[in-house]
Amino acid sequence: SPRVRGREEKGREMEEEWLVQGQALIWEHILAFATSMALKCVVELGIADIIEQNGGPMTLHQMANQLPTPSPDLHCLRRIMRVLVHKRVFAQHQPTGNSGEPTFGLTAASRWLVKDGELTLAPMVLMHSHLTFLVPWHCFSRCVMEGGVAFEKAHAGVNLWGYCSRDPGFGKLFNSAMACNTKLVTKAIIDEYEDGFRQLSSLVDVGGGVGTAVGAIVKAYPHITGINLDLLHVVETAPDYEGVTHVGGDMFAEIPKADAVFMK
Repeated sequence: SPRVRGREEKGREMEEEWLVQGQALIWEHILAFATSMALKCVVELGIADIIEQNGGPMTLHQMANQLPTPSPDLHCLRRIMRVLVHKRVFAQHQPTGNSGEPTFGLTAASRWLVKDGELTLAPMVLMHSHLTFLVPWHCFSRCVMEGGVAFEKAHAGVNLWGYCSRDPGFGKLFNSAMACNTKLVTKAIIDEYEDGFRQLSSLVDVGGGVGTAVGAIVKAYPHITGINLDLLHVVETAPDYEGVTHVGGDMFAEIPKADAVFMK
């Protein structure tokens, strides 16, 4: 009957719409990596730094003039910025006056991409988009079938710490990423745990990287003697902090004595 045929037709349309929505979702996931690569691009180019140093929004031409190349591809830069405006990383402002060009400014998100900012995630973006860190993601199916650690499968059995020791360039990037994350956590800890630190005369940060956390704690509480313990190849690149001693060693073998152990 016409009524039955109508219900069947409506059912087919609903199923088609359901499948189209499913297809759109899969495409969204397939291309999700593009946002990470766009973030990597603008961090490498220093786009957030250029806008920050300018003191306000800029046109593409103005940004391109600050890049260390005589012939930047404006069309490519425009496409990268369009992606990140859509993702609300940058803000696009419509042209005013006779310029005819939109300008691009920082948002709460892109302020975290300023490399020289007190609080920045730029090193973290570069680490997670580095080929060394991307290859392990291709080993998930092997991990399910065989067990084990994806990073080690991707790098001939070498773990993360061994790889950083073998590749100083990547090791430096990894340490910088850990340090920028540590700054965020340490600031909150110092602000909230002040009574605890006042009772200490010495503190050892176990696995403290280049000493960012213990350095900040000792700066806030100068009466504390700080010790930063990490692998030798890590502390060899650590900067000097007043009141902090860097110790290269294995925490599973020995931990320097102190009033308290700090681990995060």
